[in-house]
Amino acid sequence: MAVFKRLLRLAKPHAGKFLIALLLMLVVGLSTAGLAFLVKPALDDIFFEKKASMLYLIPLAILAIYFIKGVCSYGQAVLMNYIGQRIVTDLRNDLHRHIHRQSLYFFQSHPTGTLMSRITNDVNLIQNAVSEALTSLMKDSFSLIGLVFVIFYRDWQLAIIAAFVFPLTIYPIAKFGEKLRKVATGTQVTLGSLSSLLQETISGIRIVKAFGMENYEGDRFGRENEQLFRLFMKSASIRAVSGPFMEFLGGLGIAAIVFYGGYQVIQGTSTPGTFFSFLTALIMLYEPVKRLTNVNNTIQQGIAGAVRVFQILDLESVIRNRPGAVSIPRAAGEIRIEEVSFRYDDTPVLRNIRLAVRPGEIVAFVGSSGAGKTTLVNLIPRFYDVTEGRIILDGKDIRDITLESLRAQIAMVTQQTILFNDTVRNNIAYGDVEKDDRAVREAARAANAHHFIEKLPQGYDTVLGEQGVRLSGGERQRITIARAILKDAPVLILDEATSSLDTESEREVQVAIDNLMRGRTTLVIAHRLSTIQHADRICVLSEGEIVEEGTHGELLKKQGEYSRLYALQFREPKEETAGGL
Repeated sequence: MAVFKRLLRLAKPHAGKFLIALLLMLVVGLSTAGLAFLVKPALDDIFFEKKASMLYLIPLAILAIYFIKGVCSYGQAVLMNYIGQRIVTDLRNDLHRHIHRQSLYFFQSHPTGTLMSRITNDVNLIQNAVSEALTSLMKDSFSLIGLVFVIFYRDWQLAIIAAFVFPLTIYPIAKFGEKLRKVATGTQVTLGSLSSLLQETISGIRIVKAFGMENYEGDRFGRENEQLFRLFMKSASIRAVSGPFMEFLGGLGIAAIVFYGGYQVIQGTSTPGTFFSFLTALIMLYEPVKRLTNVNNTIQQGIAGAVRVFQILDLESVIRNRPGAVSIPRAAGEIRIEEVSFRYDDTPVLRNIRLAVRPGEIVAFVGSSGAGKTTLVNLIPRFYDVTEGRIILDGKDIRDITLESLRAQIAMVTQQTILFNDTVRNNIAYGDVEKDDRAVREAARAANAHHFIEKLPQGYDTVLGEQGVRLSGGERQRITIARAILKDAPVLILDEATSSLDTESEREVQVAIDNLMRGRTTLVIAHRLSTIQHADRICVLSEGEIVEEGTHGELLKKQGEYSRLYALQFREPKEETAGGL
């Protein structure tokens, strides 16, 4: 109930439209009762007493009621759909923005497909609950009240007999709703798993094919899909049985009414008009009751979706602005890492890191896989927060700088080239789409990318496709470098930016990287040691600690961890790659 109240609170900004829709629904409900009310004068005055005047008045009254009911039904339907669609549109926008404000912790525990399911499937269930179910709930409730008035007005004794049936409907309605909510929750969980599985297999289709796992993935998808089928069928079964069951209960009541009411007419204590007016109202009464049963089912499904959506919306990002955090102007680029330790949950990743980086200095980080290199540089833009210690940028703790201002000081180029299904221009200008074409082209030239962009079918207006599928690996990387150049941030992070490239592509990308690093504080993670030999300083990490620090030459002379890594990588001449900083 609390969840449904929360959904209703979302309608508060639309209170004016909702009140108008409520009045229109009231008119619709009263019109339905009015039609049942007219059955008595229609039968008694026209067919039994044969009053000619009523032969004209009653049909006109029926037409008028249907006209008013139709106009009001149209008005309330448009208004309620507007309110419902507006609420759901705003909710979907809020959910999307909220997800993007979460930290990387959040995305590690929530698969992409699951999040997609929350924004699409779960919100669609809420849409049905808010726009369709709420409309039916209000409208049918008004019809119910009007028709109850008619049956008690026509014959209170018969009404009491009919009223005995209604308590019998409460329990099954509640049970059907409870079962449907459980099934709906299971359905949404399975849909999320199915979406996640689909996203993984499509994005990793090359690996699936390379390892001949099409049948395996087909079986995996088939099992989840079969589970979804079973849940949908269970939901359909509950819906299918609820309607006939309610109709049967209604039939019991009508049978009793026909017997008792017919007896009264035969005995002369009631008129046929009174009885049929009552019976019409009663039959019409069971229709909104039956619809309200289905409304309850829809609302239960909507609540199940809303619970999952609100679970996300209620999650506070663990990475957020401190009270009093300030924006800073363009930084000089001095970075100090003071006694920093970090752990994932209870797993230590970094221990007691101490490092000072001067403005404009190039510092490289090397080490075996899992040494903590990427984690360390991810702490600087606050993708994660330190567990102990602090990181200082230009004399200020980065946690005292607003996230927006801090990340404006940092540009990143990673091994994973992230490009969007948009134009080349918009991919380069990502982060500042207001940049003019001249600045975009200058950045592309500096990234050694302008020449191949010009050869694309529409040049800078060419849509790259998903993940830049139109481009080679080296070309994709140069687009991301152009993006970083255009950002013109004082701090640059390069996370194995050339490790996945062949030698020829690496040479071209390295020229772009050299242009990008000029005049910036640069932190480089490198797998290929040949690319960081000219760094101002090299830090060697092992098991989360900096174990060595110095220039390339100094570290080789130490005959320590760096020397060991260098010997492993250059043991065979063919392993050596060209290039350097």
